[in-house]
Amino acid sequence: MAPSNAKRRKLEHVSSGEDDDDSFAGFSGSEEHSSESAQTSVNAEAVGQDSAQGLGMDDGGIDEDPAEEPESTVHLEQAVARASREEQAIVNGAAKTAQPKQIPMANKISYSRSYESGTSKSGLFKLQVDDMLERVRPRQGKRKAAAEAALHRLKQTIEQIAPRPAQSVADAERALFKEKIVIPFPDPRPSKDVLYKLEYAKPANITVVGSHVLKVASAVRPLLQIDMVVQMPSHLLQCKDYLNYRFFYKRAYYLACVAAALSGAHGDEYSVSYSSMHDNVLLPVIQVRPTSKTSSVADKPAKATAWQIDIALSAADDVFSAEKLGMSKNCVRKNDEQVKAHDSPTPLYNSSLRTCMLMKAYLVLQHKAASSCAAYRDACLMGSLWLESKRLGSSISRGGFGNFEWGVIVALLLRGGGPNGKALLGPGYSSYQLFKATLQLLALQDLRKKPLVVGEAKSFTGSSEWPVVWDAERSHNVLYKMTDWSYQALQSTAKRTLAALGDQHFDAFDSTFTTPVSSRLLNHDCLIELAHATLAESATAKRERSSPLLSDLYAVLRRGLGDRVDEVDLHVPSTPDWNIGVARPPPSTGSVTVGLRVDPEHAHRLVDHGPSADNKAEAAAFRAFWGDKAELRRFRDGSILESLVWATEEAGQLVVEQVCRHLLGKHFGAQVEGSARFVGDECIPLLRKANGIAPFQPLMEAYKQLETDIRGLEALPLSIRQIMSADAQLRFASIEAPSITHGIKQAAPAAVTLQFEGSSRWPDDLVAVQRTKLAFLLKLGELMNDNVEAVQSRMGLENQGEDVSNQGFLDITYGNGAAFRLRIHHEREQGMLERQMKLKELDPKTKQTSALALASYKRGFVKGSAHTQAIAQLATRSPVFSGTVRLIKKWFASHLLSNHIPDEIMELFVARSFTQPYPWSVPSSTQTGFLRTLAWLAKWNWREEPLIVDMSGSGELKDVGYQAIRTRFEAWRKLDPALNRVVLFAASHVDHDGTTWTDGQPSKVVAGRMTALAGAAMQAVEAQSIDLDPASLFVSPLEDYDFVLHLSAAAFGSRKKSKEKGFKNLEVQNTADTSLVGFQPAVDFLTELQTLYGAAIVCFCGGAERKVIAGLWSPLTAPRAWKVNLQYATLPVKADSDVLAEIDKQSILKEIARLGGTLVDRVQINR
Repeated sequence: MAPSNAKRRKLEHVSSGEDDDDSFAGFSGSEEHSSESAQTSVNAEAVGQDSAQGLGMDDGGIDEDPAEEPESTVHLEQAVARASREEQAIVNGAAKTAQPKQIPMANKISYSRSYESGTSKSGLFKLQVDDMLERVRPRQGKRKAAAEAALHRLKQTIEQIAPRPAQSVADAERALFKEKIVIPFPDPRPSKDVLYKLEYAKPANITVVGSHVLKVASAVRPLLQIDMVVQMPSHLLQCKDYLNYRFFYKRAYYLACVAAALSGAHGDEYSVSYSSMHDNVLLPVIQVRPTSKTSSVADKPAKATAWQIDIALSAADDVFSAEKLGMSKNCVRKNDEQVKAHDSPTPLYNSSLRTCMLMKAYLVLQHKAASSCAAYRDACLMGSLWLESKRLGSSISRGGFGNFEWGVIVALLLRGGGPNGKALLGPGYSSYQLFKATLQLLALQDLRKKPLVVGEAKSFTGSSEWPVVWDAERSHNVLYKMTDWSYQALQSTAKRTLAALGDQHFDAFDSTFTTPVSSRLLNHDCLIELAHATLAESATAKRERSSPLLSDLYAVLRRGLGDRVDEVDLHVPSTPDWNIGVARPPPSTGSVTVGLRVDPEHAHRLVDHGPSADNKAEAAAFRAFWGDKAELRRFRDGSILESLVWATEEAGQLVVEQVCRHLLGKHFGAQVEGSARFVGDECIPLLRKANGIAPFQPLMEAYKQLETDIRGLEALPLSIRQIMSADAQLRFASIEAPSITHGIKQAAPAAVTLQFEGSSRWPDDLVAVQRTKLAFLLKLGELMNDNVEAVQSRMGLENQGEDVSNQGFLDITYGNGAAFRLRIHHEREQGMLERQMKLKELDPKTKQTSALALASYKRGFVKGSAHTQAIAQLATRSPVFSGTVRLIKKWFASHLLSNHIPDEIMELFVARSFTQPYPWSVPSSTQTGFLRTLAWLAKWNWREEPLIVDMSGSGELKDVGYQAIRTRFEAWRKLDPALNRVVLFAASHVDHDGTTWTDGQPSKVVAGRMTALAGAAMQAVEAQSIDLDPASLFVSPLEDYDFVLHLSAAAFGSRKKSKEKGFKNLEVQNTADTSLVGFQPAVDFLTELQTLYGAAIVCFCGGAERKVIAGLWSPLTAPRAWKVNLQYATLPVKADSDVLAEIDKQSILKEIARLGGTLVDRVQINR
């Protein structure tokens, strides 16, 4: 969660050659009528009339007695109340003072009122958006001045180009080749014997279009792009030139002539090259950039030369009939005069030609929208930042939906799209309302099944087989570059953004505008990499799109995977730029990547049921699709069905991979299947028994049996009120799943809390209560031994010397190896401890002991059980949650942080990724859950943001609870600004305190290292992408530490097996030995080191995941003036005239080695 004060946030963008997606993706030429009435059919509340929730807090709401905290309690409560009042004042003041800028008088009143009344979701969100817009609005600077100066020079040069007479294709190519210019003809190239001629004449018009001239280009982009459009004279085109690529051939020749002139006139100062506009091979453009010589001029900073001018060619908007270029028409024919019945429509071809005719018209449309609606430009900027953060753009390789499409759709909705042709949006809407309404359209209306028609509906005659936003006035589909898969990805992204914006308790600003989601490993559960060369064009494609074979690939995978996946996305390589003196490069030698988002409920299914054998037609189609994989099977219910049987995943391949490989081989050939590289849940091998919660079921069954056995005891002094689990193993969250097999004892017993019914016979003295609990445990152990078969009980003591804390536990071990550690919870202890702390005559030491006992009581008996229940429920709801938690804990242990970060905090880290997953969806694989949790840890500002997690799934944590938690966080930060006591503040719906697990640990050093390691992991993910080895994320150098203790196997409870043969009866006795239950020498050794040397050494340990204990010498051990009673061994060191005390590191390390004995193999000293 974000803090109450609005902060300036750094906007991060991915550098790309397509930084301005507005680049003339299809404009229209007719003049616009005045904007329609502001009346709209969109409910204002649905668009953005979110109630503005101020962040002011009530003074109350903290369910905790002031006596809980030692000494600082009064200050904390005062700080809570003060923070509440100050925060409320800040938010109220911001809502009153923040005003939009430069609003036309006609819309000033409605625009201002809508923004102030809370349509920006909350006061904080409004301040963040206002601050962002202020920084991204275009402004005048050296870069813009340099680009505009070049723009004028290029325009003058183009206007002075001499005409070229009409000539044949061969002669035209020869003439330009002599000037070292190659014509960028699209495939297929024109035949040399065609009858039409190629000619160049003075342009009919030269204009600037796109986001630069509309003033909606973000100022923070690393590259300034300006779009220049040169209109070809109409007399160069004939009425039939819309057929069979004729227009595109003439356009390519005209473009080459312009390139020749620009290269000859400005070759020294500008680089001139070809590029495909938005990856559309039919529409080459000229790219002009400053040369390296220009960039190296000393008086020009680097940013001043970070610009690019794209020069495209257009045609008059009436040069060809719009009806002949409709979506359902075929314009690529074998015979110019006839259209065969079997000829498929050519929507991409037709719309590409319409794009060239409509460039100026769409500039006029957007300009009128900006003039009539005050917030239009800001809405376009918000859309631009949203699209960039989601890696969406106008190019085909980025989905075909970018800044241009966003701006045009908003402009169209300001004119129509609603019932009875009325405007769907009103000119008085705020930028946030426009932004959210557009997201709602993209998310909630399936534009494939129900196209959006703006204007006369009768003008739309196309098929709804692909997404359509039909601009009737200009007869154009704005989404013509989109595919089925890219539209599905856009729709899913819009839905997730709306969910984040609708979550009143989540700061959606970062996830909406600044958090990049470009990493494919974070976006998808499985990836399939296919060599581009193997995916040749197919003549059997069902429809002509950017690549017909890709459409077939998508259709086959979508049908074959079925309900195993929720989303199939294809990522194609972008088309490269090329030199004007060489031929267009062949199709990219890169790879096509298929991204899958799986459904964990069905992804691992081993048997698929097809149609019944009685249904001959469907059965034949099933066998034709699946080939020899289909087989006829009889099932227990008597049905005979076509079926598919897949191998178990233990064989080495995920079921999803088996399905995909079979489909690729069956429908695209062995070469495609052989070259396919599958990446999915590569982290699973890092965990043993990683199949959801199933590995924990034996222990859970044993726990149920324990509960039954205890409740069945009749001789207990009091009846049992409840038995509660309070252990990571019983919430499916331990790194290693417990091994419950006969003859193998569970190493770590699972903690269980036992509570008896209330009775007046309990003593009123804390010490007596602890003694009574011990007596109860002894009695319980005797009864279990006497009444339950194959059970052993063993009493244990703890907290010796702290007589007001819990003094004992009872270990119960079953014959199958399941072990449990029982402690008794007496609810009156909390009140007794709180009353004792309030006694004025109590000395500080006793008061501190009572405070520590109270905190321990709450952790062990109150919060621990509630936390276990919440995590267990979340693990049951989300099949991959358990594996994700275990993997995160393994990561912390591998980096030696597990002794500083409590298990419960790690579990909350993961729970946040499942309950507030934005900008992604809920993780559906262990790997994505793990990587997204690391991504959040890498950017979590724990100094200023609390972690608040509602794991209930039903919104149990209400507004009052959130406010109380935030207020408490603010109070802690004011009370402890140096973060000496509470560094991480983590609360949940079952624990509003926020400091239950983090009071005193981890330190700032450890939290900082956690952030740094997570950041390094994300850098590796971004850099290596699909080539990443997940195991590399679990390794960090031991050289970072001052010394390292390498531990032996004995430190982790292992015992060497005797090679000598023994008697069978002695082997049985050894098997029944329960002395190893809970035996953790490494933990005990670490505890003793921290007790003895905690003032001098900071220890790091990861348990059995990395069998070492690393140490850093505390900065407090630096040489200092000599004095007695230092808490560590020292040596006198002479410095000038003084004698300083220096820590004796060698002696301390020798003491540690001697203390460890056989537990320490060797000591590694790094410095």
